[in-house]
Formats: sequence, structure tokens, C-alpha cells
Amino acid sequence: MGIEDDEGEAPRIPRAMNASGSHSSGVTEFSGALRTAIQNSGLTLESLRTRLRQRGIRVSAATLSYWQGGRSRPQRPDSIAAVGVLEQILELPAGTLTDLLRPRRRRGQAGGGPLHPARLWSDPRPVLTMLGQLDRSSDHRLEWLAVHDVYEVGADRRPRSLVVRQVVRASGDDVDRVVAVHRAEAETDPPPALGDLRHCRRGRVRHEAGFIAFELFFDRVLARGDTAVVEYELGFPGDRPITRFHERRFRHSVKEYLAIVRFDRQVLPARCYRYDRDTVDVPRRRTAELWVGSSGGVHITRSGVAGGITGLEWEWE
Repeated sequence: MGIEDDEGEAPRIPRAMNASGSHSSGVTEFSGALRTAIQNSGLTLESLRTRLRQRGIRVSAATLSYWQGGRSRPQRPDSIAAVGVLEQILELPAGTLTDLLRPRRRRGQAGGGPLHPARLWSDPRPVLTMLGQLDRSSDHRLEWLAVHDVYEVGADRRPRSLVVRQVVRASGDDVDRVVAVHRAEAETDPPPALGDLRHCRRGRVRHEAGFIAFELFFDRVLARGDTAVVEYELGFPGDRPITRFHERRFRHSVKEYLAIVRFDRQVLPARCYRYDRDTVDVPRRRTAELWVGSSGGVHITRSGVAGGITGLEWEWE
């Protein structure tokens, strides 16, 4: 991931003045927070550049200087991913800097940009690496209306497939794709395999340390207010361990979430629960015990999801 072209990162932005005579918050909030964090760390810009390069991220010292001075602003997906790694190097809580780069939410517009991966995965580096290689420029111009998961468990108690349907609406023009991230249940397992697609076509696919990330192109380019549906299937090849949960990690706000887990009717779990977690750093909090129906299925629904983790877990006899 390279961001060596200082002039290409973003136009040099003059600090606009508001009516009170102070600088507008868009650049100065981020640049001020970055500058303070660098000063508190005692690291030089060259040291930061070296540490980023050791993690596979190429950012010049000049670009870092422009960022902290407010002369330019990280905008490209790889630049924002680099800022997430800077948070780790500077020992800042996840989101301290990246949250300041999110587009401000307009009245009536859902969401405020994706949640930082460090809040959803204990080691976000594989996710940051993959996302830096994909085009997420449409993220802030999409509203997630619905996400539906159907997770199949076989008679051997191992995962079979996950079918995902997403319904999105464009909040801007020229929106043509969505990016998805999934991972294996166990870090040592191979990532899921992307299978059948409906209402969309495959873009770039990346794999990293048990994760898979991919672009899905809509059937048409969306204008503001247009909606699109994408549906895809993930398979779980190999000799997987017995599965005991399914969860969804929300990088974006979602108006409606539905998760269905289907068990083989001859091999049903003894107990099943719903759980929630605000971030990956907190333990699962069981919020309800769920009834497994005569068809072998169980489901949960959520409305107005702002982010975090929701899932189902079960106990085998």
C-alpha cells in the first residue's frame, strides 16, 4: 500500500474560516488530533514513516507533515487504512483519528461511515490490508437498508454455507459497488470461499489470514435515491471444527438485520442464545434464549443497528 505521491493524496486545502473567524473543523479537528498524538509519542515523522513501512504501508514523511499541518486530508481508502495503523503505532484508542475523517451525517441520513476494524476484530491488520487494496469510495454514499443471513449447519455439526442478501440505497450519485468482509470462525481455518452471486457481479477478491474481502458490482450504476440488492453465497471448504455460533460484525449502520440458522432436523442443539457485543474487546452478553423450531431453524432480528456485533450461539448435547 503506497501513498508516496504527496501532491496526489489530496489537494492542498486552505483552512477555511467560519463566521467567527476560527478555522472550520473539517481539516483542523483531524490535523490537530494527529499533531498532538505525534508530539505526545515523541516520535519523529521519519520514525513514523519507518514503522508504517515495516507494516507494509508506504507513506512519506512529507505526507504525514501535510496531514498534521492541515495542508491535505486522507481521503483514499488506502490512506484512511494507513491512519488506522497510525492509531496503533501512536497507542491511541481505535477510532480516535479515523472517526474524524468520517463524512458528517446529514439530517435524515443513516450511518456516518464504517466502524474502524479494530473495534470488530482483535487483530485488524489483515482487514486493513485487504480494504486498502479494494475500492471503498462508495461506502459513505450508501445506506444499508437490510442485511439478511442464512447460515446452514450440517448433520456433522459443521458449517455448510452462508447466504447473504443486502439491500442498499445510494445517498449520492455514481455508486457502483459494495465491499464485504468475512472470516473463518477459527483463525487457523482457511477463509470462506465466494460462490454463487445474484443481482451483482464479482469484483476484486482478497484473502488474508483467514479473512476474505471482495467487491460486488451492482447491476447498474446508482444515482441518489436508487436501491440495489446483492446476494452471495459463502462455502466452508475443508475439515472445519464443529460450529457453535454465527455472528455478524457491523461495519456500517443497518436499518434491519435478520439472521437465520438452519440445523439438520436430526441433530439439533440443546440450547440456543442470542448475544450482543459493542466491540470485540468485551465478552459476549447473552440477551435471550431462543427456541429452535420444528423445522430446525432459529432466527433473530434487529432494527436500527448502529454498529457492533450480534450473533447466535448454541450448545450441543
